[in-house]
Amino acid sequence: MTTEPETPGRAGPVERALHAYTQERLNCAQSVLRGFQQDRALPEEQIVQAKPLGGGRAEQGRCGALHIALTLAQSDKMRQTLAAAFVEQAGSEHCREIRTAKRLACVQCVELAATLLVQHEGQLQQEGVVTRK
Repeated sequence: MTTEPETPGRAGPVERALHAYTQERLNCAQSVLRGFQQDRALPEEQIVQAKPLGGGRAEQGRCGALHIALTLAQSDKMRQTLAAAFVEQAGSEHCREIRTAKRLACVQCVELAATLLVQHEGQLQQEGVVTRK
């Protein structure tokens, strides 16, 4: 039995974010937004407006993928745990430091930020802290 490969429309947020980064050539911030666009009904204009946030140009030099994940997080608790988990794996929340240390490539930051957002949303939903839109 063979299964056909998932298309971006049927894939989950992490797969859609990775597709956006590797195939659509969007930057890290835009890619995380694209990954969650379908689930959150995000307008295309929001993705276009995120172009200046890639390449370490988000607030305080933060990784653009992390910046968007924190923006999409639905609670302060989620933002705190997501940021801590990202820093634990990436070594920093700042793009330049992550790239200088060569701990993660940009595509890995996109995957990490999207994965952590999905995981933390699911965890907080189980705890009854957030509701899915």
